[in-house]
Amino acid sequence: MIFLDTETFNEVPIKNGTYAYTSTCEPMVVAYAIDEGEVSCWDRVSSPRMPGDLEYLLRDSDDLITAHFAMFDRNVIKYGLGIDVPISRWRCALTQALAHALPGGLELLCQVLGVDLDKAKLKTGKALVRLFCTPRPKNMKLRRATPQTHPAEWKEFLKYATYDVISMREVKRKLPSWNYQGEELALYLLDQKINDRGYLIDTELATAAIRAVEREQASLAGRTGILTDDVVASTTQRDQLLAHILNEYGIDLPDMQMSTIERRIEDQSLPPELRELLAIRLQASSTSTAKYKRLMKAVMPDGRLRGTLQFAGAGRTRRWAGRTFQPQNLPSKGLPPYVVVDAGIEAMKGDYEDLVYENPMQVASWALRGSVIAPPGRKLVISDLANIEGRDGAWLAGEGWKLDAFRAFDAGTGPDLYKLAYSKAFRISIEEVTKPQRQVGKIIELFTQYGGGVGAYVTGALTYGVDLEELAKTAWDTLPGEIVHDAEGFLKWTIKQRRPTYGLSDKAFVTCDALKRMGRRAIPATVTLWKELEDATIRAINRPGVKIDCRMFKLQRVGAWLKILLPSGRYLCYPQPRVDGDGQITYTGINQYSRKWCRLKTYGGKLFENACQALAGDVLKANMPRIEEAGYETVLTVHDEILTETPDLLEFNAKHLSSLLATVPAWAQGMPLAAAGFEATRYRKE
Repeated sequence: MIFLDTETFNEVPIKNGTYAYTSTCEPMVVAYAIDEGEVSCWDRVSSPRMPGDLEYLLRDSDDLITAHFAMFDRNVIKYGLGIDVPISRWRCALTQALAHALPGGLELLCQVLGVDLDKAKLKTGKALVRLFCTPRPKNMKLRRATPQTHPAEWKEFLKYATYDVISMREVKRKLPSWNYQGEELALYLLDQKINDRGYLIDTELATAAIRAVEREQASLAGRTGILTDDVVASTTQRDQLLAHILNEYGIDLPDMQMSTIERRIEDQSLPPELRELLAIRLQASSTSTAKYKRLMKAVMPDGRLRGTLQFAGAGRTRRWAGRTFQPQNLPSKGLPPYVVVDAGIEAMKGDYEDLVYENPMQVASWALRGSVIAPPGRKLVISDLANIEGRDGAWLAGEGWKLDAFRAFDAGTGPDLYKLAYSKAFRISIEEVTKPQRQVGKIIELFTQYGGGVGAYVTGALTYGVDLEELAKTAWDTLPGEIVHDAEGFLKWTIKQRRPTYGLSDKAFVTCDALKRMGRRAIPATVTLWKELEDATIRAINRPGVKIDCRMFKLQRVGAWLKILLPSGRYLCYPQPRVDGDGQITYTGINQYSRKWCRLKTYGGKLFENACQALAGDVLKANMPRIEEAGYETVLTVHDEILTETPDLLEFNAKHLSSLLATVPAWAQGMPLAAAGFEATRYRKE
């Protein structure tokens, strides 16, 4: 095994993306070691000729190469040194860490894994990287530090590069490999090919969208100045805007969230000037300008954007996360039909969007997904797994009626699934379910599966654009009296305990809690599994080394890890698990809000959610090699959707791709799978 790390200089900031950076960077230092041997350090700035042993290791050896962030170092070697080392030779310590729910940063990894201080990452490293790897401020006479200008610091920099290899080697030694071997490792190597492939960007659209947004921002800022007597320069100035509204109108808004603003805009008692001001704020916050600018900085000379997927980047579930462009966070709520979006794209390219659309910034947001296009003579073939978490959850829990419903629906003989969810929750016939009640059924289906309470409804409402106050109006008269009574009791207890009510009215809070209760009684097998999984987790943590069976799961505490074996053969990993005196399960992980490594809580429903999301990713992963073999070149995955690029031929089509994607893996026999897709020259939301 070769351990390798590179240090580089570039005027281009690394935030522009791995490929945009590495394709133009100057390699300055390459530190490397073979197995446990001494670390060598090639100072390329002082000695431009590559050492013979390093050249052999890169060009002629078959030895595997481990780098901390292999995508970066691999492309530095490729573009900066002109040596295209095969992807199959590379291993990534960062990805291996992420695959086991550990942090990706090398310094934090050293701390978490307890790497000896004398082998840990050099603490002065960040300052040295800033000094030598980035240009100095424009107001400084000396724009770049070199060995000649800073000889003492350069010696320390070379030492830092050496320590990076030493610490990475120690980290690699301590990392588990359960989720980074066999099929999973093969998928990582495929992921690297996908990142290398990238996808074509419509730079004309991106440029036009930036122009459109900047024009509208100027117009909105001008109107904001008029409405506030120039007290607030722009509605993007949140704190100034809140203060102005309080001082001028006596209204103390809790925040500037979209849901808050949308509710107040409809309040006819508010002065028209205030409602217009809120409408401007809503417009200004709907833009995706930053993403367009990021696109333009990250796209490569051939027009393709690369390196936007991080394998196993999504916490415990090991699903893909996004980098740079963040394709996993593209706008999806409230999108109009794609023909409307296409018309908006043409309007922005023609610089007349303000003549056709009331809110050009919203049009720019709609069009963001459409920045991804097919090259001439090729097309995009796209497919999405249908309700995969609902399906794999029902399969795991053995929720018979739901499994039957999915199978019947797929066969074209079954009822509407959301109507069925309502009928099960409210215990009425499906024929009685009205259209508004179907929407309530949809909310129950989406928000109840993982054991969350009112807080889950609040989070879900933000995700899916649901107004919980309106939901309460729709559902209230149909709620059973005994359920409402219990929910009202829970509200009183919540207030007494000074627990959060999430800014909801009493009616909305009670409605959410009531729907939670009714949703749970419709899925008894799932509710039982939550409890069984939580109990099994507690037993596994308290009995290290003992394998605990829980339906399709196998749990075991091994050293500092709780491992939950999924039917797919992959593991959910929970570092440093613990059961507190009150029975609360905790483990260490990254807090999704603070981004800090700390102790986190979990419970049966949350464990089940982790399992369902992980299996959803595992279904997609299991079929990706089959899809590649059939000639569909994957360029992107977004949640449960796969985006491929193919020749513009009839043999490549959405029906065929969907059949490949919905192939039931050998480990998932009995799981009802379905997928649907489309073909296009421009990416869209169907």
